[in-house]
Amino acid sequence: MADLITVEDPDDPRLRDYTGLTDVELRRKREPAEGLFIAEGEKVIRRAKEAGYEMRSMLLSAKWIDVMRDVIDELPAPVYAVSPELAEQVTGYHVHRGALASMQRKPLPTAAELLRTARRVVVMESVNDHTNIGAIFRSAAALGMDAVLLSPDCADPLYRRSVKVSMGAVFSVPYARLESWPKGLDSVREAGFTLLALTPDEKARSLDEAAPHRMDRVALMLGAEGDGLSTQALVAADEWVRIPMSHGVDSLNVGAAAAVAFYAVATGRPGA
Repeated sequence: MADLITVEDPDDPRLRDYTGLTDVELRRKREPAEGLFIAEGEKVIRRAKEAGYEMRSMLLSAKWIDVMRDVIDELPAPVYAVSPELAEQVTGYHVHRGALASMQRKPLPTAAELLRTARRVVVMESVNDHTNIGAIFRSAAALGMDAVLLSPDCADPLYRRSVKVSMGAVFSVPYARLESWPKGLDSVREAGFTLLALTPDEKARSLDEAAPHRMDRVALMLGAEGDGLSTQALVAADEWVRIPMSHGVDSLNVGAAAAVAFYAVATGRPGA
């Protein structure tokens, strides 16, 4: 059973994992270096635990202690009970969901390990907005994508905002980082995948024409919001694909575009 510890000092060193959560630059460097990430909200905490992540501690306001009692009773990690005001002092924002957990990261698999068993893969290039990362992972989980590969400069899927937006889907879709870009795409092709670059360019074939759901192994490449895929990534692709647009709209938010494209790529959909 976890120790339930009431803390009244925002400078208590035991709360260090939770300090400055709104400082993006600090947290994006510190969390991977220290092997931790923050799960926010009851559902996300439970999903992280169910996915096998080890809990370092929890930070709870009083009303969440009973809600999380079953989790508390199973844990060896300390649980810090704090007032909402103290939680805000420590984290830098009002913790609406009232429950935070510091979780231990797992070693990432290699791209080669994921490619051995996957058939539908997402490849992200330079997607550094945490909201978009979370949205893409959520759609990937919901629509049957098997794995995610990240270019070296993509944002951290386990950053608090990404985890929250994904509703914990970052725990259910395995991911790895490619060590080099775009050279790392060679290993994806060598594993038997067709590289499809999603782009609004008029030279691209529509997803219906390309029929990716009929292909054996597909790696769908997504670029950052606004800039899209780089010239190097487009050159490295086997084929360019696009989502047909109406009413003069030339593109979608990358999170929305990803969901549409994942549906087109997925096996087992109607008509596949």
